[in-house]
Amino acid sequence: MNSELNRVPGSGPRRVVGLDAGGSRTRAVLADAGDGRTLGEGVAGPGNALTVPGPELADHLAEAVASAVPEAERARVAAVVGGFAGAARAPEEEPGRVRARAALTAALTQLGIGAAAVEVCSDIEAAFAGAPGRPADGIALVAGTGAVAARIAGRVLVATSGGDGWLLGDDGGGYWIGREAVRAALRAADGRGEPTALTAAVGRALGIPASVLPPGGSDSWAPAADGRTWAPAPRAAYRARLLPAVMDRPPVRLADLAPLVPRAAAKDAVARAVLQEAAAHLAGTVAALGPRPGEALVVTGGLVAPDGPLLTPLTERLAHLDLVITPVTDGRAGAVALAQLLAAGR
Repeated sequence: MNSELNRVPGSGPRRVVGLDAGGSRTRAVLADAGDGRTLGEGVAGPGNALTVPGPELADHLAEAVASAVPEAERARVAAVVGGFAGAARAPEEEPGRVRARAALTAALTQLGIGAAAVEVCSDIEAAFAGAPGRPADGIALVAGTGAVAARIAGRVLVATSGGDGWLLGDDGGGYWIGREAVRAALRAADGRGEPTALTAAVGRALGIPASVLPPGGSDSWAPAADGRTWAPAPRAAYRARLLPAVMDRPPVRLADLAPLVPRAAAKDAVARAVLQEAAAHLAGTVAALGPRPGEALVVTGGLVAPDGPLLTPLTERLAHLDLVITPVTDGRAGAVALAQLLAAGR
């Protein structure tokens, strides 16, 4: 590998490219191969290797990399590592890995980037590698649109928990939280559930007319400030409009409603309960991997970011395990770190 890397064309310092290709967007970083300094960044559409069609995935990768890597720098790229949702570094024939590698190869060829070393890994491996000190072993938790935990050994994913997608799993992730918000709204509207601010919040987010929303502002409808209650006719109209508004969109778009829950939680017991249940699901996903006391747990995704709504309740639920919990923003830094190692022949 070293002899190949020494033949990178062009003059000047060598470069590496790290990619974080997730379910919502693809982000690329151009960095110095030696010190890892960021030299350029680009962003494009979704990069999930299992859900985005191959040609579209290649286009998103090419767009992100083209924005990050000026033409003058492309001959200097020595190594590229892509961390993909829906892919793993092993086994070699794993479908997501095969699709991701094919799309990445097509994108690099399109841009004229002939890096001697190109590697595909999961977005989980990339996120874990981005923690301070570049850890090689421990557990990673991704909690964004979906939710999955993984055990990492020697920087390679060796076991997972959760991450079964919006239809079958991802409990505690953004899709799950958004779906629970809609379910709470529907149960409240037909009398099966408690009044909740989520009823009005979900209705407004989905474009339901104000005339059929519950009275009393954003808190609930019972009792409203002026003594009104939510009458049966507007309740029925609310449900009749809400269901098509949800069904007409791709199911995973329910994740768009997840931010409504932490916004409502300060004053709304139903919203607080949803977040607590989400944290319990995430804690169970981590616990399934048999974490050891003092082990590293790297967490990433908007839900468990330093200012995310689930980091504190998750930390509380895992306190008895005495894990060293480290949030990272995303997989970009880790993909760059792995690309640096690859460029150095390690």
